[in-house]
Amino acid sequence: MYAMERQELVGRLLSQEGRVVVVDLAARFGVTTETVRRDLALLEEAGMLRRVHGGAVATDRGSTVEIPVSERLLRRGDAKLAIGARAAQVLESGFRGSVYLDAGTTTAAVAAALPAHLASSGGSAEIVTHSMTIAHDLAGSDLGLTVIGGRVRGLTAAAVGAETVASIAHLRPDVAFVGTNGLSEDFGLSTPDSDEAAVKAAIIAAARRVVVVTDSEKFGAELLVRFAGLSDIDVLVSDSAPPAALREALDRADSEVWVA
Repeated sequence: MYAMERQELVGRLLSQEGRVVVVDLAARFGVTTETVRRDLALLEEAGMLRRVHGGAVATDRGSTVEIPVSERLLRRGDAKLAIGARAAQVLESGFRGSVYLDAGTTTAAVAAALPAHLASSGGSAEIVTHSMTIAHDLAGSDLGLTVIGGRVRGLTAAAVGAETVASIAHLRPDVAFVGTNGLSEDFGLSTPDSDEAAVKAAIIAAARRVVVVTDSEKFGAELLVRFAGLSDIDVLVSDSAPPAALREALDRADSEVWVA
């Protein structure tokens, strides 16, 4: 395989998976790891990727990159709907209790699935959220709804700040559905913004049971601010199984993994 062919394939893999690993590419292409590193160096110079330890990530996966919620709504929609429907099943038949919904497009998919799931299983719930988008979507449903206030970030349409964190600290929801921008075996759960991280950490500290919902694009990503470790996850719901190293770390943390 010529260098140009390898580099084009690396570009396609990055667009699909967001991350590539040097040793995996070397085995796939039948070349040395040094050859792969030279390919990655050339692609980095061309602005097509960013090299990290052991491989490379797409340029939109820098530690402070955050895609607006309006754009995220258009990405991986089918996967998120599947995750939302699967995650709703965490609430067993006849569930009656409180549910906290974190901000984000994947948690919004959970919100979309909850009314029908609860109605069909004879359950009910009091929903709490700081997401203006989720609050709007659930305002017309039969579920109870409490909205946590604070300063609203336009990028995520979510309340953040000391007031928001303090309000969450006074709660004890039975189940919390939490989203993340990154999930890795070494760094845990992370997000680009410190205010968002503080809110997510408060939700996790408050909840009796934590369900993390994320599409597989987030596997291996490490953003600027860590807000929780793998041991804080009771159940992880995603559209595909985590890679081996992450799955082993989740097993050690005693976290369940559900695939939608």
